[in-house]
Amino acid sequence: MTPLILGLILFLGVHSVRIVAEPWRAAQIARRGEGAWKGIYSVLSIAGFVFIVWGYGLARQDPVALWAPVLWARHLASLLMWVAFVLLVAAYVPNNGIKSRVHHPMVLAVKVWSLAHLLANHTLADVLLFGSFLVWAVLDFRAARARDRASQISYAPGKLSGTLITLVGGTVVWLVFSMWLHVMLFGVRPF
Repeated sequence: MTPLILGLILFLGVHSVRIVAEPWRAAQIARRGEGAWKGIYSVLSIAGFVFIVWGYGLARQDPVALWAPVLWARHLASLLMWVAFVLLVAAYVPNNGIKSRVHHPMVLAVKVWSLAHLLANHTLADVLLFGSFLVWAVLDFRAARARDRASQISYAPGKLSGTLITLVGGTVVWLVFSMWLHVMLFGVRPF
């Protein structure tokens, strides 16, 4: 479990700098340059991600069950994952109404992803992994919305075409991932 915990601390720690130390981040970028900052950020993020994957894989070999899984939770998780994929696609499709309303769809996608996986899974490693990401996403979303208010950022209204592309794209990605990629990558069939 140690590699998983170290990976979570490193990955989420790096991704929490804007939440807890925005002035320090700005000073580092000014001092080192944006390219160097992004390089350090990327290396630490990748290292944290590698530890998370390694640690979670180790934890799955000897799971510590915390409760008995229930079938309805897997079905609800699958539906929530559709929402998460639509939100994720909304972060990249220009002029969509979802992004114009929620402002930070990728962070919301992480919230929904982690909640869905907390519902569907039942081990200590699952609670550590998905619970940590859920707490981080809640805090990051709140901080991002506060930055928006402080900077008086306004989001342009979305267009129907962008919203439809987002919904169709998110649905296609969800179907491909849930029908094929999830089992290939993780050995688990969502359905």
